Amino acid sequence: MSGPNLETATLASGCFWCTEAVFQQVQGVKSVMSGYTGGRLPNPSYIQVCSGATGHAEAVQVAYDPSVISYREVLEIFFATHDPTTMDRQGADVGTQYRSAIFYHDDAQKKTAEEVMEDLRRQKIFRNPIVTKLEPAGQFYPSEEYHRDYYQRNSDAPYCQFVIEPKVAKFRKQFAKKLASPVAGTGH
Repeated sequence: MSGPNLETATLASGCFWCTEAVFQQVQGVKSVMSGYTGGRLPNPSYIQVCSGATGHAEAVQVAYDPSVISYREVLEIFFATHDPTTMDRQGADVGTQYRSAIFYHDDAQKKTAEEVMEDLRRQKIFRNPIVTKLEPAGQFYPSEEYHRDYYQRNSDAPYCQFVIEPKVAKFRKQFAKKLASPVAGTGH
């Protein structure tokens, strides 16, 4: 997913439709791919991941330009747009596939993630303890085509209106200076 001068962040914060929709609007993000990582079964399907038996998380891989947005800033957006204090759950989505996790690609990413989480704890940003897992990045399996660009293609669907849109609106309000063109990273 990375290219010349691009770096990759792999993040899980519940439903990948939500995470994808937010990061597609971030300045400096070149692409966002929804998929599965952190599990045992090679090339899992959505149905297998939803069973909770594979150990995978719904995740996104974000290819970004570090000269425009830092990994720390990527993580700040990640933490601000989901609830990192609920174990294996985001809203009505429950199971290990919906866990909050950062899949680091190198020691520098791991260190930055640890620092960001410690800063959030120290600042008492969240009422409850952060339960985000920090795991080494492993094999990432892109999701089925119908999951990609889900919010852009289905923005009138009830799930998009009631679950995804509030997260996108929160990002737009809190990170207005990091907002890219409305369809950045979608290829549209």
